[in-house]
Amino acid sequence: MKIATCTLKSISPYSQSRYHETPKLNKELHDDYRLRTWREHLHYDKNGIVYIPPMTFKNCLSEAAKFLGIQIPGKGKSTYTKHFEAGVLVMDAAQIGIHKDDVDHENLFLPSDGVRGSGKRVVKTYPVIREWQVTVPFYVQDDVITEEVFKYHLQQAGTFIGIGRFRPRNNGYYGRFQLTDCEWISD
Repeated sequence: MKIATCTLKSISPYSQSRYHETPKLNKELHDDYRLRTWREHLHYDKNGIVYIPPMTFKNCLSEAAKFLGIQIPGKGKSTYTKHFEAGVLVMDAAQIGIHKDDVDHENLFLPSDGVRGSGKRVVKTYPVIREWQVTVPFYVQDDVITEEVFKYHLQQAGTFIGIGRFRPRNNGYYGRFQLTDCEWISD
């Protein structure tokens, strides 16, 4: 197994859209509820520090491998996709280091049912982190994935897949990042 400890720095803002079921207060209007609870879209720990869930980066990397479809040298038409899907783990949340009360928000006029192009639109409020940097340990268990292949896929993932709400993979531009450092340790 290899551990790739990577420093990832934003090249675009990052926004989360975690589902929550915070109950409405008695006689609370929709807009009042939205403005009171928008921070609940964030992932944060018991101290209120915002983090990025581990599967976010794992899925981002797997999506990039699938999209790129790079063939493994000497293995015919076989690609790296299944090796990234089954052979790479991210087990720790990436702490952004920002308290949920210090996060900014944005109001957007979006479809009420979440389906692009549908009729009725409403104002929705989501958190947005304009600049961010995290350190993420990737556990690479598949020997087919070399350091060079891993770094290339992660760089591409940050460019055209992204993380969070409104990422490039979902026709947006948020959640893009660059790989600024990667420490590759083999055991």
